[in-house]
Amino acid sequence: MNILFTCAGRRHYLIDYFQQVKPEGSLIVGADMQSSAPAMALVDKKYVVPPVYAANYVDELIKICQQETIGAIISLNDLELPILSEHEAQFKKRGVKLIVSNNQVTDICFDKWKTVEFARQIGVETPKTFLNLKSALTALDDGVLTFPLVVKPRWGSASIGIEFPEDLEELKLTYTLLERKLFRSMLAEVSKTDAANAILIQEKIDGTEYGLDIFNDLEGNHLAVYVKEKLVMRAGETDKAVLRANETIESIGKRIGENLKHVANLDCDIFESNGQYYLLEMNPRFGGGYPFSQMSGANFPAAIYAMLNGQPMQQAWFRKSYNQTFAKCDILIPVE
Repeated sequence: MNILFTCAGRRHYLIDYFQQVKPEGSLIVGADMQSSAPAMALVDKKYVVPPVYAANYVDELIKICQQETIGAIISLNDLELPILSEHEAQFKKRGVKLIVSNNQVTDICFDKWKTVEFARQIGVETPKTFLNLKSALTALDDGVLTFPLVVKPRWGSASIGIEFPEDLEELKLTYTLLERKLFRSMLAEVSKTDAANAILIQEKIDGTEYGLDIFNDLEGNHLAVYVKEKLVMRAGETDKAVLRANETIESIGKRIGENLKHVANLDCDIFESNGQYYLLEMNPRFGGGYPFSQMSGANFPAAIYAMLNGQPMQQAWFRKSYNQTFAKCDILIPVE
């Protein structure tokens, strides 16, 4: 079973996890815009591809699949997920399994407004959220909303464009600035979906932040939840964390997994404040916080290989070792 990782980027550690458990004779192939992407240093074969929004992007991936007899694709980029799910039929007829959730799931996760609506439907709390500046200003006037606030792209990725205004003047300034910058950023294309409502305004929740890895099988059936308390963040990713035994958050994760029916891993953020839990966002892919689950006993790569090959799950892949803190650190690797 040869697997292609697309938008391989900096996920060097994830490629390493898959290399450790890949079946004998299998290949791990990487695709990225740059041959020097850190993750490409660990793949068995690497390919340089055009940007995800290029007209020939999917065609180039199909060529790789045919040349390397690829059996499955794993994407590591939010912007790419809807593109791949939209073209699932093209891969399927060539015998390639997309380990990517369907269009409905990727849409719910990528569109943060639809994330809020989904959470409400399944009885999970979210911060008070407003679709445009006018509705947020009305809520402020009515006392429904108070500062500080969060201003962020509706279709966001990697904490791009997030601001935290603390008064009315800052709110108007940051909103106007983000409006201008958004359509010059990597989020420009997807933000055109609803340009008039491409920025969300939320109440800012102060408290403890948790990152969840919610794991389903390849048909969307729920299997496991790992709850990590985030201790330190760096550039929008978890830098230091510890696995916690929290039955309340695990039950929320299970509810999300059972209702969303995503495929494989879902990276999810939840805040706890005064005993209340709030869903912030969901990303249907391996996120930057997954290594903390792996180091605490999980082995989702082994489970994925087993599912692809029709083999049963093993309990050893879902062990949990609580209360041991792990931290990321920088390393240098040869990339060319």
